[in-house]
Amino acid sequence: MGKTTTLVATLAIMASSATLAEAATEMRCSHQLPPAHHIAKVIDRWAEEVETQSNGEIDVQVFGADSLVGAKENIVSVAKGDIECAFSVNFQWGKTLPIMNVTLAPFAFGDIEVWKKWPDSEAAAFLSEKLLDKGVRNVVWLFTTNTSTFTHNGSFLVKPEDFNGIKIRGLTPTFDGSLAAMGAAPASMPGSEVYQALATGVIDAGLTDAAAAVSRKYYEVQDHFTVLPVISVYFHGYVNPAWYDGLSDTAKAALAKAGAEAANWAIEASEEAGAAAPGQLEEKGVKVHINSAEENAALEAAMRPAFDEKFLADSPDSKTLIELVGKL
Repeated sequence: MGKTTTLVATLAIMASSATLAEAATEMRCSHQLPPAHHIAKVIDRWAEEVETQSNGEIDVQVFGADSLVGAKENIVSVAKGDIECAFSVNFQWGKTLPIMNVTLAPFAFGDIEVWKKWPDSEAAAFLSEKLLDKGVRNVVWLFTTNTSTFTHNGSFLVKPEDFNGIKIRGLTPTFDGSLAAMGAAPASMPGSEVYQALATGVIDAGLTDAAAAVSRKYYEVQDHFTVLPVISVYFHGYVNPAWYDGLSDTAKAALAKAGAEAANWAIEASEEAGAAAPGQLEEKGVKVHINSAEENAALEAAMRPAFDEKFLADSPDSKTLIELVGKL
C-alpha cells in the first residue's frame, strides 16, 4: 500500500510539473549586442528576473548578437508577432518614430540624474504611448551611455574642422545633419556593422559608446579615440501587444517589476563601463583624448543648431516631448 501511495504521489508531481512546463509562455527576445557588452549582461539579468517574478509563467529566451533577428528587423519582427520581444537602441527607430532620438541632441543629456528619473517620467510615458501606436509595447528602459567616442586612424577628431571630409558612422538623419554641419560625410549603420566598415575602409571614423568601443574591439581597427559626452543613448525592450494582452496579471506584473529593477541596473552598469572604458582602451595600445569643456563647447556650437532645426521639423510631437523632457 505504501509503495502504491508513493507511486501515485510521484505521478501526481510529474503531471503537475508537466502542466507547469506546458503553461510557461515562450518569450523570445532578440538583440544585437555582443555578450561582453554591459547592457547585454543587464538584459540577461532582466530575463532571469522576469522568470523569477512570474513564478516561471514566462520562459525568457535571449538571443544576442543578431543570432535570432538582425538589428534592422527587430522592430518589425515584434510588431508582426514573428517573435515576442526585442531590444533596440533608440536611434534605430529612425524616421518611423523620430522623437525617440531626442537624447541624440549634442551635449544635451549628459546629466545622469535625468536618467534616474526617466522610467517614471511623463516623457517616457509619452514615448511609450507613441511606441504602442507603432505596434510594440515598451517594457523596460535601459540607459546605455552618456560617454561616447569618435574613433579615427592617425589623428584625433576634436575640433569641428577635424571632421571635414571624414566618412563617419552616422546614426539618424537628424543627428547626421549635425555631423554634416562640420563637413563630415555620415553613413548610418547599426553598431554590429561598424567594425567591418572600419576594417574595410567603407568609413574612416566611428562613433559609439566608449564601452562598446572596448566590447566590439574597435581598437583592432582604429588607433585614436576621442572621449566626450556628445550623445546619450538608451536601449529599450518591447514586446508584441497581442502577446502581452494574453499574459496573466502575474506575468504582466513580473514584466513591470523586472523592468523597474533593470532600469536601475543599467544605470549602474553604464556608469561603471563608461568610467572604465578610456583606461581599457589605453591598455590596448591606442591613443585616447578626453575632451575639455572648451572643446565640447566648440563642437556643440557647430552641431546643435543643425540638430535642433531638423528635430523640430521631423515630427509634430517633437515640441511636446522637449517640454516634457524639460520637467526632468
